[in-house]
Amino acid sequence: MKLGFNQATTLENSNLATDLELCERHGYDYIEIRTMDKLPEYLEQYSLQRLSAYFQENHIKPYALNALVYFNNRSEDEYQQLLKEFKQMLEYAKELQVPYIVVVPLVTKEKILKKDIKASSVAVLHELAELAAPYGVKLAVEFVGHPDCTINTFEQAYDIVQKVDNPNVGLVLDCFHFHAMNSSIEALRQADISKVFILHMDDTEDFPIGSLVDEDRVWPGQGVIDLEGILSVLKESGFDGPATVELFRPEYYEMKAEDVIKKAKETTAEVVSKYL
Repeated sequence: MKLGFNQATTLENSNLATDLELCERHGYDYIEIRTMDKLPEYLEQYSLQRLSAYFQENHIKPYALNALVYFNNRSEDEYQQLLKEFKQMLEYAKELQVPYIVVVPLVTKEKILKKDIKASSVAVLHELAELAAPYGVKLAVEFVGHPDCTINTFEQAYDIVQKVDNPNVGLVLDCFHFHAMNSSIEALRQADISKVFILHMDDTEDFPIGSLVDEDRVWPGQGVIDLEGILSVLKESGFDGPATVELFRPEYYEMKAEDVIKKAKETTAEVVSKYL
């Protein structure tokens, strides 16, 4: 099993250039690049061509651009801005040879009917997939395990992806989000695991379902998520993608970035190696 690093894990105590150096040093195979902050910050000082050369010259490779946020149920003006952002991400993906773009559903206090969420999501994913196809880029939908997210369970996200029925549209399975709104292990077992494009590894403190937030994440294996159940199903189903650690823990941002990157790899590898 290969290991990846999501830049959220060092969001407040590092940058892209440093993350790359440290991840290369500690033997990570992949990195998920944050396009909302870390990539623009990098490009203020360096060129995209320099970043591409780094990947060509080193072991670590880019696995995903993370993320196009709030893709569904937008106003026309908001959607046109979203398309503009997505087209720029496709150009980044082309230059850097990134295979996936993560797309995140709308988070809102507004109550939207599930049928309207599904209709919008399917239509948008169809269009985005058509735009991405010439670039060889696939879309990974990341449901967010919080009541305010319009797509917040594995079952709901999987149903939408099945409706889209495009080989270039799949899912991010984030263990925290899977646990946070009580997604079903049985639903995961019944699913076509080839639709799981990206696996995010994390764990969480034991707060009630529906109240969890990203900052509650802890090192993999040191919380209450049924990682054994999730990973056992993935193993049985033949999942062979990398496992990417993604944490948003405030205490970890107070640590040295290298200590976080090292600890994140150790804890993730310890958990994942038992199954994948």
